[in-house]
Amino acid sequence: MVSHVRTAPLARHIFLFALVALILFAPGACADRPLHDFVVGPGPSNRVLVGHVNGPIGPATGIYIDRLLADAAGQNASGVVLTLDTPGGLSDTMREIVQAILASRVPVVTFVYPEGARAASAGALIALSAHVSAMAPGTNIGAAHPVTIGGGDNKDDTMTEKVTNDAAAFARSIATRRGRSVEWAERVVRESISSTAEEALAAHVIDVIARDPMDLLKKISGRRLDVFGTERTLSFASDELVEAPPTFRERFLATISEPNIAYLLMLAGIFGIFFELQHPGAILPGVVGGLSIITAAFAFHMLPVNAAGLALIALALVLFILEVKVTSHGLLAVGGSIAMLVGSLMLIDSPLPFMRVSLAVIIPSVIATALFFLFVVSMAVRIRKRRVTTGREGLIGLEGVARGAVDSHGGSVFLRGEFWNARSDESIEDGAPVEVMRIDGLRLHVRRAPRSI
Repeated sequence: MVSHVRTAPLARHIFLFALVALILFAPGACADRPLHDFVVGPGPSNRVLVGHVNGPIGPATGIYIDRLLADAAGQNASGVVLTLDTPGGLSDTMREIVQAILASRVPVVTFVYPEGARAASAGALIALSAHVSAMAPGTNIGAAHPVTIGGGDNKDDTMTEKVTNDAAAFARSIATRRGRSVEWAERVVRESISSTAEEALAAHVIDVIARDPMDLLKKISGRRLDVFGTERTLSFASDELVEAPPTFRERFLATISEPNIAYLLMLAGIFGIFFELQHPGAILPGVVGGLSIITAAFAFHMLPVNAAGLALIALALVLFILEVKVTSHGLLAVGGSIAMLVGSLMLIDSPLPFMRVSLAVIIPSVIATALFFLFVVSMAVRIRKRRVTTGREGLIGLEGVARGAVDSHGGSVFLRGEFWNARSDESIEDGAPVEVMRIDGLRLHVRRAPRSI
């Protein structure tokens, strides 16, 4: 009982802290990430840092590239080679990456690599923004038309046109800044064209085709570039290629900001806190649930979260808990399942399929959650119907043995290994079986057991 009293506040504190975290982090999902203040190191180094973008472009990608360019500037590296193999990603993150590349004091070379890779959508504009843009044979680049949610009415058509015009102007400005094909930049946004390495080279979209990073450095050595207002000649003859993979923090952020992982973390947090609130003193479910939901809140901070979707999931949780407390014959559980399904579909506000929670994750999760709460409800109903076996109420209906005569003036019965004072409206002889009818204070009111009549 003592641990029950002491740990109940712990569960409430975990729940309140997690709730505050969700409120603080989730609405700021699309907050801008400030550009890194690049500081150039004291002396040139014969190093070329090699970074990699593999997969969708999200906020964690922007953090990684920003740090990579800052490290290159701090080491006064000869250049940065950034390999690309991406289907695209968030427009806001892409713009931040482009701004960081344009502000870089170190030459940046984008390389669509290895063979079979692509730089689609946002990746195409990042490739355009580099000081040198290259591709490996068998790769492709393009298809940067902005995708918006909805469509079909005049209002949506107008918004789509505005977004497209803005993206096209951005692409033209990048192409103009780097001396690349403005026409191709316009078409890649408006017409979603995609080009092979050979087609991109012929259209003056990229500067070179290379087999691998070493071949790339050989082919671009000697080029004269404008690097943040300073003319530089690339010379990589004696330079060393140094891998610059993401740090543990950046890999962790990339993992939790993957929509499916963030969604599952949120569910794990909900279940953990629910278990702790239902069974104060367990501690482990509360701790795991609190950590999970706070981590999910931080992940949602980096994703375009739809507040309505988050509210629907919270409503679903409330309905599920009410189903446990209130007899609604399953109506609240059905309503909670529908709210959770719709909320999960709306949770990530992105038109890009790879930036939303997958149906293959949502449907099993909703079904498992609904079944879990229905199981909890059924167990609660069974417990309510079960005969009480503990405490004062647990004595009613039990049978004992009279020890001496028992009548309206009193007597004694032996029950559960103990002697109890008792009385009865009828006379019961010594040794006769008796049944407890009710309890008056510490005295049992009994009658002759039916089987002995």
